[in-house]
Parts: sequence; structure tokens; C-alpha cells
Amino acid sequence: MANTKRQLFIKRRLRVRNKLRRVNAGRMRLSVHRSSKNISVQLIDDLAGKTIAAASTLEKDLGMVGKNNIEAATKVGATIAERAKKAGVEEAYFDRGGFLYHGKVKALADAAREGGLKI
Repeated sequence: MANTKRQLFIKRRLRVRNKLRRVNAGRMRLSVHRSSKNISVQLIDDLAGKTIAAASTLEKDLGMVGKNNIEAATKVGATIAERAKKAGVEEAYFDRGGFLYHGKVKALADAAREGGLKI
């Protein structure tokens, strides 16, 4: 029986999260969500169960509302790196969820690295 696209996405997401839990050494998790119209990212402390910082194209001050392209992902990645530094976080694990690591997700990760966040 063939798996649906959604089932394959969920399997990938669970595989990534379970691996991150095994290798987590108390570092924060940089979680990415990409929809058809926007892209967002959160810096999550799994031990406390709290979001430390977040950035999204839905924020009006970024000027990218409703955009989901590589340029928007780069801007969001730079913003989350800046907010992470302000919160005192220098390194994190990159949680791509079920999304493949190319295109917008890769651009976001590269921009966060260039902003000084160690992923």
C-alpha cells in the first residue's frame, strides 16, 4: 500500500525529532515550519518546554508578509540569529521537521549560521 504525501512527511519529521532527542546535549532546538505562503522558525528549550525566540515572515517589521521564497527565508534566518544572540544562545540543533534540507530551509540555516548561530 502506497504511503500518502502527508504520511511520508510525518515519518520524516518523527525520524528527525527522535534523532535530535538522542543526541541532545542540553542545546536548544531551532525548529523550522514552512507553509505555502510563509516560513517561520522557533528557538525552543526542550528541557524547560519554552520558546526562547521566534521569527516569521508574518511579522510586519520584516516586510515579508505572505512571502515564502529564498530571500524571505534568508531574512528570517538572520533575524533568528540576532534574537538568539540577544537571548544568550550561541548554539542549537537544527530541526528541519519533515522538510527536506534544500532550497528555503537550507537558505534559512545558512543565514542563521552567517548571523553567528552555531548549528
